[in-house]
Amino acid sequence: MRLLCFGLLLLFVSSSLRCHGLLIPLTNTLSSLRPTATNDTTAIHRLLRSSSLRSAARHRGRRHGTRRVPPPRHRQLSLPLAPGSDYTLSLSVGPPSTASSVSLFLDTGSDLVWFPCAPFTCMLCEGKAAPGNSSSPLPPPIDSRRISCASPLCSAAHSSAPTSDLCAAARCPLDAIETDSCASHACPPFYYAYGDGSLVANLRRGRVGLAASMAVENFTFACAHTALGEPVGVAGFGRGPLSLPAQLAPSLSGRFSYCLVAHSFCADRLIRPSPLILGRSPDAAAIGASETDFVYTPLLHNPKHPYFYSVALEAVSVGGKRIQAQPELGYVDRDGNGGMVVDSGTTFTMLPSDTFARVADEFARAMAAARFTRAEDAEAQTGLSPCYHYSPTDRAVPPVALHFRGNATVALPRRNYFMGFKSKEGRAVGCLMLMNVVGNDDDDDDDGGGPAGTLGNFQQQGFEVVYDVDASRVGFARRRCTDLWDTLSRR
Repeated sequence: MRLLCFGLLLLFVSSSLRCHGLLIPLTNTLSSLRPTATNDTTAIHRLLRSSSLRSAARHRGRRHGTRRVPPPRHRQLSLPLAPGSDYTLSLSVGPPSTASSVSLFLDTGSDLVWFPCAPFTCMLCEGKAAPGNSSSPLPPPIDSRRISCASPLCSAAHSSAPTSDLCAAARCPLDAIETDSCASHACPPFYYAYGDGSLVANLRRGRVGLAASMAVENFTFACAHTALGEPVGVAGFGRGPLSLPAQLAPSLSGRFSYCLVAHSFCADRLIRPSPLILGRSPDAAAIGASETDFVYTPLLHNPKHPYFYSVALEAVSVGGKRIQAQPELGYVDRDGNGGMVVDSGTTFTMLPSDTFARVADEFARAMAAARFTRAEDAEAQTGLSPCYHYSPTDRAVPPVALHFRGNATVALPRRNYFMGFKSKEGRAVGCLMLMNVVGNDDDDDDDGGGPAGTLGNFQQQGFEVVYDVDASRVGFARRRCTDLWDTLSRR
């Protein structure tokens, strides 16, 4: 990690100081695999299949809404379910003399920073190795302490539960509850449920380092001691008070960006890391990019899930045809339903059934007109559809663009929506890398609540995506992400 402006240390920063933020490397989980493993046909099929299943599970978890049972109260948390196209960053925890490194998934779809703490039990976690982490979970950092049940952050972790409820869950005496003097009692454990797993954790406060010269002394994180199906921690970058950006100095918390290096599920393409920039300066021209390169779309407020970065998708273009998106992709109602979530932790973009069907039908029509033939075996092997017999030299694949509110058009590179690979029979094939929210089973989620769609990280490759929290907007600009990393890391 490299600090691009050493004057930005915690809260001791002058408000007049202008610099480019904090650069942190993101590592794709594919890079931990041997290059020969991801070049193997069977391995690529397995990665595509697991990523499609996980993308559907994350979206289904949001569509099913928040479950609540007392006590303690809890909310849905969407997390990665298996290694695939996921991105991790490293943090150090504990005092400088004995600090330990933890590798966490970057997740803009949640707002909590957590990692496994010893003693740690993970059920149904076989085959889900923790990339970059040591084989044994760390004990709670020696300089950390449980936070009080009277803390607003305790209420945030328990879905805004009132202090009296939290004191009761922490077994405070009644007189302490009645007199609001339960600050000496620790915040009770909380339960998080997500797409295909869950965890129980305690909130703690201690030192967390983001770079050699950057640390936060009173950072609030969660220690998980039990989990189901999830052995890896998460760095939540959502809009809530517990997220990593929200707990940084104001000059770093209001704006961040990342640029994901394109990989097509091949580890040998991940030669350099993907840059994550905290405190991304509006003066983008100073690091080799003009602010006018970005197209911005406004964020939609989600009253039920305020930590989501929800935007309005208005249309999808396939070739020369503009396909109007379903109305629910353009707004979020007071129950938190609708809109499209921009999510670094979901692999493939999820579209509601009617919009996906019209996009897939138009794509199929254009491919048939160009005399491509369907590859149904590849569809069964990967969970993606439609697929075609295809050579990378073919130039007749129709272009695809996403149109967001605010006249923000994002024209996708072909590799972001149609990826070529080998079928089990050894033939060259390619698949549409967008998905139906119904996913890979027969359950139709269109009647559920929650976000109507998800913009996945595969479609974000090769773009710098700026989360401008201060201005309540998200921006996109085409970039050579490896060049951006090289430029920033030399500063």
